[in-house]
Amino acid sequence: MSGQRENRADLDFDDLVQRYYRGLYQFAFSLTRKEAEASDLTQQTFYIWATKGHQLRDASKVKTWLFSTLHREFLKTKRKQERFPHIDLQNAGNDVPTVSPTVVSQLDAAAVVNALGHIDELHRAPLALFYMEDYSYKEIAEILGVPIGTVQSRIARGKAQLQKALLESVPKPEPPPSKEPRG
Repeated sequence: MSGQRENRADLDFDDLVQRYYRGLYQFAFSLTRKEAEASDLTQQTFYIWATKGHQLRDASKVKTWLFSTLHREFLKTKRKQERFPHIDLQNAGNDVPTVSPTVVSQLDAAAVVNALGHIDELHRAPLALFYMEDYSYKEIAEILGVPIGTVQSRIARGKAQLQKALLESVPKPEPPPSKEPRG
């Protein structure tokens, strides 16, 4: 019992940061090759430790736990970046749809959910799982019991239906009053 207390005493947060920050940061930098991302990953790892570290039963495995957690967070971030890539708008060209500022200001989450309700069920489920629940194509395929290609096709078609439903739900701006010549 006293050995467990000693191990738990070794798990002081500040002490862990002091002992493992440099190694975790270097590992994160080797994965990301960017200082800011490496710092973010390292901080995220210590945040997870602060919230979930108490669940670690064997205090001698804290180093392994920290490095494993950092690696999982890196993979999670990488998957999210692949699904939602950053595109420089200056280089995007025709890939970015033209949407008037009026349309943008009128769209909100409720409108999207409402429009999603008008999409046929065949396309609604994969769209909701992908965009609202953050599932991968593979996970959606397993949930729905269909091939990944079918999921991709349904999401693409569903996006087109959703875009059409959203554009139809936005009221058309009224034309400015005409100025009739006075005579």
